[in-house]
Amino acid sequence: MDLQALLDAPRSIHRPRVLMLYGSLRERSYSRLVTEEAARILRRLGAEVRIFNPSGLPLPDSTSADHPKVQELRDLSIWSEAQVWCSPERHGSMTGVMKAQIDWLPLSMGGVRPTQGRTLAVMQVSGGSQSFNAVNQLRILGRWMRMFTIPNQSSVAKAFAEFDEAGRMKPSSYYNRIVDVMEELMKFTLLLRDRSSYLTDRYSERVESAEEVAKRVNQRSI
Repeated sequence: MDLQALLDAPRSIHRPRVLMLYGSLRERSYSRLVTEEAARILRRLGAEVRIFNPSGLPLPDSTSADHPKVQELRDLSIWSEAQVWCSPERHGSMTGVMKAQIDWLPLSMGGVRPTQGRTLAVMQVSGGSQSFNAVNQLRILGRWMRMFTIPNQSSVAKAFAEFDEAGRMKPSSYYNRIVDVMEELMKFTLLLRDRSSYLTDRYSERVESAEEVAKRVNQRSI
């Protein structure tokens, strides 16, 4: 174990960089409103925040990866040190808009991994009673994308009743939970961002040569 890399890594002094994704294209999108509310909290806590607008993002595999919206999303993911994913729950699941954004993020891109080592917070909004289907699915995706998903999460029930006409969230236990989640995301991001390369360094990848990787990945049968 490299204790210096693990416990005494040089500390970054720039503001934590947070990318936020939401999963609806509706004019009054409650996942977007929750995301914007969380962004205000993150900025108050000292983060630099960018929110990706999924409008115009093509369906995965319907076009090449050099599409401007795909490039924008991938560039933002590489820029980020932390991410927040917020999806509506539709038919007991995250939305296709949410999944499409994640599907456009490859595990590796020219030797750069646009999600590995980033911290992640997951949230959802529901039109009815409180549910956790979407956040549970987002957690699975976060693990698959090799991200550090924080323990806390937010699920806002009957989201239509939680915002005023101006789109600001009313005081409530739901709002307090979002503050909790954003505080926790900031704490974990500050703890891990300078150590993420060491924490995600894998023995199996160090001993496997590029030639061996190519043979394993391209084999026709197992």
